[in-house]
Amino acid sequence: MQLFKSFWTALLLAAPALAYSEPPATYYVANNGNDQNTGSKQSPLQTISHALSKAMPGDIVLVRGGNYAEKVVFPRSGSQGKYITLKAYAGEKPVINGSTLTVNGFEGLVTINNVSWIIMDGFEVSNFKSNSTSGFPDGIVVKGAGTQIIVKNNEIHDIAHEVAPEKGRSAHAISVLGNSPAPITQLTITGNTIHDCKTGYSENLTINGYVDTFFVTHNKIYNCENIGIDAAGGYWANPDSTVNFARNGVISDNVLYNVDASIGPIRPSGDMHGAIGIYVDGARSITIERNKIYDSDRGISLASENQQFPSMNCIVRDNLVYHCWLAGIDMGGYVGYNNGRAEGNTIVNNTLRYNNRTKGHNGETEGEIRLTENCIRNTIRGNRIYARDSIDVFIHKYSSSGHDNIIDDNRYFIPGSGQWIWNGRLYTKLADWQAACGCDVKATHRRK
Repeated sequence: MQLFKSFWTALLLAAPALAYSEPPATYYVANNGNDQNTGSKQSPLQTISHALSKAMPGDIVLVRGGNYAEKVVFPRSGSQGKYITLKAYAGEKPVINGSTLTVNGFEGLVTINNVSWIIMDGFEVSNFKSNSTSGFPDGIVVKGAGTQIIVKNNEIHDIAHEVAPEKGRSAHAISVLGNSPAPITQLTITGNTIHDCKTGYSENLTINGYVDTFFVTHNKIYNCENIGIDAAGGYWANPDSTVNFARNGVISDNVLYNVDASIGPIRPSGDMHGAIGIYVDGARSITIERNKIYDSDRGISLASENQQFPSMNCIVRDNLVYHCWLAGIDMGGYVGYNNGRAEGNTIVNNTLRYNNRTKGHNGETEGEIRLTENCIRNTIRGNRIYARDSIDVFIHKYSSSGHDNIIDDNRYFIPGSGQWIWNGRLYTKLADWQAACGCDVKATHRRK
């Protein structure tokens, strides 16, 4: 018996010690709290920033309803499978309110910089404004490098740069800036509402620079004076031109409306309507699907403002675009502006209905689908296109630039006769259109 006990004692002593880790903590924040408190529910902290300074991987910061006049910064990362979570207390709405704060340079009211495994859930982020030429406000900024970042269920509004356009009017509701040698990866922005922001020449939700693998889903964006969602490349975001573009992203199931330049002072090329709902500008391998865009300037655009950064290998499918002032979907470099291009993209199974409510910059009808300069190896197939009236244009290709585009099996609906434009020439019969473009042989044309 003694021998048996000695055997098990020796075995236990030889076994490696089990690692011990503290269980995740929950810190509470409330307006009536105190940063000298413990952070328990009964003894809450007063500021979000102080609570985050205490939070370690796996910890949760729960914030009670009320106004918090502070700039919030996430000071450290979580770890694999252990998010640092900043979350609204159930059933309450905490407001990160910038109305009494000064904007210093390019600055976010909330900043997620060079950290990973982060969740921000359920806040109102609002009233961060500047009337200075040196203060450029953002609601939520994600920048540097990082992975597994989730921004969800927030309401961002009244983020505003209130200077004249010629003074560099620029702000963002949510800005993602991949400005590091390493990328931002596995980024999710979902379930947020963005509205009534004054972004000037910038966008409401921007993915810019070295960002690889992201998901922008189920957001609502409205009352915008410029672009709703933008996946971009070729700008100042990252100094390494070989990685300076967003890629491998999904933009899906979002609703955008009243994205309208006429409600602000920005007039692109003198147009009243120059904004875009969802914009790919020099990004690559972006899937845009199941979005609804209406009552906006343009619906979806695969364009390029920098000839070295084309919009490439994107898929636009199963979207509904209707009642926009100009084109429903367009692609290519801007006419008379540069040598930008759209290459290898697919536009398939979308529904476009009654867009082109006004004339474009050159007095033309832009078209339910518009091809501008240098459209190369793109496919436009299986779309359902409803024209407003006999002066609407189903598909409008502006010039002879570009090549090897495939257009086929589209369905055209109109009360009377329809119109197509190919290489700048107008056609009013389907057969003539098919002969001119050498395409769309399976198309149907119905009066409806």
